[in-house]
Amino acid sequence: MRTRADFLIEHASAVATCAGSAPRRGRDQTDIGLLRNTVIASRDGAIVYVGSDADAVELTSNAVRIDGSGCVVVPGFVDPHTHIVYAGDRRHELQRRLAGATYAEIAAEGGGILSTVAATRAASVEELLASGRGRLDEMLACGTTTCEAKSGYGLTTESELKQLRVIRALDRSHPVDIVPTFLGAHDVPPEYRDLTAGGLAKAARRADYIRLVTDEMIPRVTEEGLARYCDVFCDVGAFTPEEAETILTAGRRLGLTPRVHADELAPSGGSLVAARLGARSADHLVFVNEAGVDALARSNVCAVLLPTAAFYLKLGRFAPARRLIDRGVPVALATDINPGGGFSPSMPFAMTLACFEMGMTLEEALVAATVNAAWSLDAADSVGSLQAGRLMDAVLVKGDLAELVRVGAAAIRMVIKRGKVVTRTSN
Repeated sequence: MRTRADFLIEHASAVATCAGSAPRRGRDQTDIGLLRNTVIASRDGAIVYVGSDADAVELTSNAVRIDGSGCVVVPGFVDPHTHIVYAGDRRHELQRRLAGATYAEIAAEGGGILSTVAATRAASVEELLASGRGRLDEMLACGTTTCEAKSGYGLTTESELKQLRVIRALDRSHPVDIVPTFLGAHDVPPEYRDLTAGGLAKAARRADYIRLVTDEMIPRVTEEGLARYCDVFCDVGAFTPEEAETILTAGRRLGLTPRVHADELAPSGGSLVAARLGARSADHLVFVNEAGVDALARSNVCAVLLPTAAFYLKLGRFAPARRLIDRGVPVALATDINPGGGFSPSMPFAMTLACFEMGMTLEEALVAATVNAAWSLDAADSVGSLQAGRLMDAVLVKGDLAELVRVGAAAIRMVIKRGKVVTRTSN
């Protein structure tokens, strides 16, 4: 019996299915499941057939047929770490960094996260929806069909809820599927700081804010079902490992799986917290030390690396992707879209930096941007690979895979989401 389908991709030069078990670790991270002479068929947005026998597929009368001649088909990219909902503009900080100022110096002067917090608190829901939709449009044009999105620019209960409600509204109205994360512990807000002491929060006030996060914010977030994950920025100048563990444990009690901003600015213990708590991901890891790598290698935590952020923040180094992969840690890539250091919406650009600055092969980078990224969001059973039962989320790359690292070139011919063409170039 032939399989009925309403959408078909045919005549592609190759299909990188990234099919199989997830996550990919070690040498298996090079396995992109490359097939030749392959058609991909879907019905009602889900893949029903991947194989070489086009006669095995019976198309409905209104089926869409895509001619993939001269293209490689890859899964839609999955971006597992973004901050797409915010207000304000911090591009002037980029100019300061180019002139030699550090991230820490800018933050100490009232810039950085707290600058965006002020703007986001003041923004209306409509303004946040409009700007967030624009960022999603840019991501989709670059091939991203699923992403994670965090709160963290409100730092009051109502402002955090406002961000998460906007994320939910965008998920319902935009082609990109969005996985929501609560990040009330992104920074200590100004009202909980002693501004006469260089902006640092006194211990008592820090404790008050942490109680606000654990005793009020997290219960409100879970009551409305606004997030699947709870994240903490565990690093110098942000939250300590002990504080992070308190917050993440409170989130887990109410059903929020932990994620951790870890070791971005210093070897501050975030990776150890992630491993100890069995977090789904430890993100950034620019300064992860041997103890952190050892802990991650013994755990089931995904290393979500953000080379775009390290690049724009001028950190002078990148996460040790080669060491993590060689130790068997599953590695994913993300853009870290945000107003201060995540200026590119492009997963192909993140892949390029991963290859040329972090020692990854192109195949490892593709797996990191698809099936491993999906696994880091507990979504590998629906996205991140091209195999029966998964969503028909796909990107047609003109030429071969190497086109993806030609920064500035029009490498993407078409983006497909749930069996519908959502973006295409003229040729």
